[in-house]
Amino acid sequence: MSSATQDLKLTSQSRLKLLKTLRKSPAVIIGLVIVLIWIVLAFSAPWIAPFDPLEQHIPDRLQAPNQTYLLGTDELGRDIFSRVLYGGRITIPAGLAVIIIDGILGLVIGAVAGYLGGIWDEIMMRLTELFMAFPTIILAMAVTAALGPSLMNAVLALVIVRWPDYARLTRGIIIENKTAEYVEAAKALGGKNPYVLFRTLLPNSLAPVLVYGSLDIGNAILIFAGLSFLGLGPEPASPEWGRMISIGIDFFDQWWMWLFPGLAIASLVMAFNFIGDGLRDLLDPRMRT
Repeated sequence: MSSATQDLKLTSQSRLKLLKTLRKSPAVIIGLVIVLIWIVLAFSAPWIAPFDPLEQHIPDRLQAPNQTYLLGTDELGRDIFSRVLYGGRITIPAGLAVIIIDGILGLVIGAVAGYLGGIWDEIMMRLTELFMAFPTIILAMAVTAALGPSLMNAVLALVIVRWPDYARLTRGIIIENKTAEYVEAAKALGGKNPYVLFRTLLPNSLAPVLVYGSLDIGNAILIFAGLSFLGLGPEPASPEWGRMISIGIDFFDQWWMWLFPGLAIASLVMAFNFIGDGLRDLLDPRMRT
């Protein structure tokens, strides 16, 4: 049997294992479907939204859901349905950007600290603990308030407050694995420290970080919405879900103003939690049955 045929067979077997794992965890499928639906809705918002999210219809303000305004209107007559759709174009990319940047930054810092040890480990971990000493939302609020409310500053604030978790997780994994046989073999073959760390050790330590990152997307979305709720996120007119809830609280009797953006946040957070649990079962052999 040729090597190409063997590779194809291994690929087919991997796909079958993945499908069997997914069938055992319907929650993962539900999470993937919800996230995919939101991505499609956000991407298609300019074509499927019946109104511009900033368009005001003052005579139609505070209308309950009806045939014209499917999810009702807000205090300025803006269509809630259109604003929820466009809100996905803000919240989803912001949450993903925070996790990707934090993951890369935390991986590098944690890997270098765990592998080199000594003074490098002390310096990097003391810096990490300094950031972790403050409550996440309080530090994020302080950073955003200092930089000024905006979408980019809110994302930057979340990056600053979330990377220490990834650094500590990666450091622990690297310390545990750096004495493994495959690492010693790479060193025996003449591999230098950068090669051993970034080409041998780190790729074999990614699974727990990927699982944590998939679960942490929900947290990033919640904190981002919290900053917007407090007026520290995107500009006030922006159709961001947290900001919409904040405005809706002032008109609590008009339940549609806060309910639908709240459901959007809840559905996304729940979906990413489902996906994270599924990835943990898939990537951690100890969790497989």
